[in-house]
Amino acid sequence: MATRHVVGIIMNGVTGRMGTQQHLLRSICALREQGGISCSHGDTIWPEPILVGRNREKLERLARQTGIQDWSTDLDAVLSDDRYTVYFDAQITGRRPEAVRAAIKAGKHIYCEKPLAMDTQTALELFQAAEAAGVKHGVVQDKLWLPGMIKLKLLIDSGFFGQILSVRGEFGYWVFEGDLIPAQRPSWNYRQEEGGGIILDMLSHWQYLLQNLFGEPRALSCLGATHIPTRFDEQGKPYACTAEDACYVTFELATGVIAHFNSSWCVRVRRDDLLTLQVDGTRGSAVAGLRKCWAQHYTATPKPVWNPDVDQPIDFFAHWSEVPDTQPYENAFKAQWERFLKHVVCGEPFPWNFLQGAKGVQLAEMAMESWKRRAWVEIPQLDGS
Repeated sequence: MATRHVVGIIMNGVTGRMGTQQHLLRSICALREQGGISCSHGDTIWPEPILVGRNREKLERLARQTGIQDWSTDLDAVLSDDRYTVYFDAQITGRRPEAVRAAIKAGKHIYCEKPLAMDTQTALELFQAAEAAGVKHGVVQDKLWLPGMIKLKLLIDSGFFGQILSVRGEFGYWVFEGDLIPAQRPSWNYRQEEGGGIILDMLSHWQYLLQNLFGEPRALSCLGATHIPTRFDEQGKPYACTAEDACYVTFELATGVIAHFNSSWCVRVRRDDLLTLQVDGTRGSAVAGLRKCWAQHYTATPKPVWNPDVDQPIDFFAHWSEVPDTQPYENAFKAQWERFLKHVVCGEPFPWNFLQGAKGVQLAEMAMESWKRRAWVEIPQLDGS
């Protein structure tokens, strides 16, 4: 007989933009709206969340919006409640380790946003503590489930590229300073003392994308910059930006592939999407965005001739073909939530654990070191010990 497994989930920090939109509304609420998660053996997983945070008014408003009745400002009390077996953390990075340690001590399975911690040592300690406690653990690595990346992975697995030579990533958009036009990112993102900075934020993403698609990073060279020194906070007051708002990184991968990523909150977009990856190989190339992917085979590659004295006669966009949708695509956050809950209840594999999260933190630390030293740095292998 099929069983309905009710999984109580402590959702801490979901009053923030990402926590509300992606994790609560588009993941947990969406899973509840579809009737739960169907397991391979006929059972169903039913997520039962409690909303936790520091702001009572925001929690009450979010509870009314979602119809979720349970909320609390007392994390310790909720962690001691046996009805809740999973702890989720979407707080700012600086607050995460203390809460995760408390959840481990309480025996909860843990799923959390990236970065896992502010430094590699702390991230490794969290991994080791979770392993010693025997709790299951995972870190959000959502971009692996974006439709554009799924299509790119299909091309890789099919051998379309031949030998992959290089990867070029372009990420970013113009984040308004907050004086004339309101900023679309919170002010703490630009304060190093509060865990801000684009290196810690985005290199955690680039680590798992590179590792899972092209090969593990072995060395890097990074240059960071604070292009805009003054921004305006949520109250309209000017503040000095102490964290970098752009970084330019070249990676050498274990596979021999060379990857370069430009990441900036000070760039205006004239490309297909806010994130694009161009992959070039001996037999073909592709450009993937968040949802779309375009490919060009060797036999469809035009043969340009350099002549700056005439207008370019080739329409370079015309020789690319869009990779079609071959399956339904879920919200990327929802797709990983579903896998983590199946990991907790059904024991299905979930390789995106705290050790993988620690690798993302390590890559950011190595990038900061490279920037400081103005030199290439080798990336030590993490084995969790």
